[in-house]
Amino acid sequence: MSLIRNVGTIGGLTAVSRMFGFARDMILARVLGAGLAADAFQLAFTLPNTFRRLFAEGAFSVAFVPLYSRALHGHDGAPGSEEAAQKFANEVLAVFVWVLTAFSALAMLAMPGIVWLLASEFQKVPGKFELAVTLSRVTFPYLALISLVAMLSGLLNARSRFAPGAAAPILLNLSLIIALGIAWQVERGNDLVAAWAVAIGVSVSGLLQLAYLAWATRRAGVRLKLTLPKLTPEVRRLGVLILPATFGAGIYQISQLVDTFFATSLPQGSLTLLKLADRLNQMPLGIVGIALGTAILPMLSRHIHTGDSREAQRLQTNAFEIATLLTLPAAAALAICAPAFVTAFFVGGKFRPEDGVIMAQIVMALVAGLPAYVIVKILNPGFFAREDTRTPVWTALVSLIFNVSLNFYVVERYGIVGLAGATAASASLNCLLLYAILHRRGWFHFTARLGGRIARQVLATAAMSAVLWWLMPVLLPYAGGHVIDRIWSLAVLVGAGMAVFFVTAYLFGALDPDLVKLLRRRRPKRDERDDDILEVQ
Repeated sequence: MSLIRNVGTIGGLTAVSRMFGFARDMILARVLGAGLAADAFQLAFTLPNTFRRLFAEGAFSVAFVPLYSRALHGHDGAPGSEEAAQKFANEVLAVFVWVLTAFSALAMLAMPGIVWLLASEFQKVPGKFELAVTLSRVTFPYLALISLVAMLSGLLNARSRFAPGAAAPILLNLSLIIALGIAWQVERGNDLVAAWAVAIGVSVSGLLQLAYLAWATRRAGVRLKLTLPKLTPEVRRLGVLILPATFGAGIYQISQLVDTFFATSLPQGSLTLLKLADRLNQMPLGIVGIALGTAILPMLSRHIHTGDSREAQRLQTNAFEIATLLTLPAAAALAICAPAFVTAFFVGGKFRPEDGVIMAQIVMALVAGLPAYVIVKILNPGFFAREDTRTPVWTALVSLIFNVSLNFYVVERYGIVGLAGATAASASLNCLLLYAILHRRGWFHFTARLGGRIARQVLATAAMSAVLWWLMPVLLPYAGGHVIDRIWSLAVLVGAGMAVFFVTAYLFGALDPDLVKLLRRRRPKRDERDDDILEVQ
């Protein structure tokens, strides 16, 4: 499949998942507000979710996919085969299951210590620390289940079957929405019941996602078998790649843990506001960043393994252009319209207007790093596809040290908003370091054509921003009104912003005509090995 079609598949399904996730968070905000139970659940949800992104979807995926792709498609002229790929996957599965089980069991036993490390300040509020520990134990089995899901997703991605992995998170959001509905019916207004319900819903969703991916894998003709674990040379090679990739691919997730630590030291509700604000930031990041990063890795690995450096450069250039085309206006729109979005979607029930004001400020700070968050997911595969997982470790380490140092300065002065700004700044630094190293090694370079296209995108974004800046004072009062008022006011903001941006982008030449034609064109099915070359010149 082409990069455009792959990104469209992943991005489209991720968008559906994000919409369900958005609905989940709207309900969660109204049911729990930003108080004791909300903070406890957010911490309990953060722990397995962060480890999932760091190990399963981050380090494991970037190490597993190139090795599995090499076994399946061949490497340096050596042919690949279904048998070799199946053997490798079975060997990894045999070891992976036991590692996940042991890690999850140990983490659950050590949960009081883990929660104390991240949120010792919870002990100052009666019952908050104990609730956070209990809920974290309830949610943590999700890590083992979803890690197996990530392995099956990576296996399917290497075969250019991206839909199942992209659709699986929809089951998480549906599970939590149903759990909140049950809690509302059982004992309306009881924060503890609602917190327990969604915590149980997290682990149940892991079972549902694993069952779905197991079905999708068998449907793709792959028959995995659970055998006795053996540390074969290929499994050892995977382990060697995973260890540095755990850090290199996960700067954003590690920063999330750092932010969680600092957020729990701030007034009650700060952690909840930060996590809810990050959900808004995650909308374009998930749809664009994850889609591009997931689609580009197996394709880039194939070009590099066959020695086609020209196609590798072109693939990353086009991915870069798509990323900036979508994230620059998204970041600007979110920053300017944050008060309207937060008020319309979240304020209500137990979520107070004053909470909405703080959350909007956090969103403005977070989205300053949105383009960098997405571009990092395009640059990292340039290393991972070459099985270089060490270099991103050093850039991530520098960025993380910068983030922690900046937090000590800004949190005391600017509170939770300063914390969000430090995260955006560290992500931008990581992006710059990664590109500088890729350029120096001759693996990827910024072309004049790409620079000119991005400059035009910036002009179109500026025009859109001016219109939204003018509209905001007029429409903001309606964002907090009745449902109809909220809908039409946001529709005007979104519609006007998109219309101005795309019209201006077309007039300025920010939209590549060939890219537009490819996006609109229906193409016949072809062999997957030949279909992965992006045709935009």
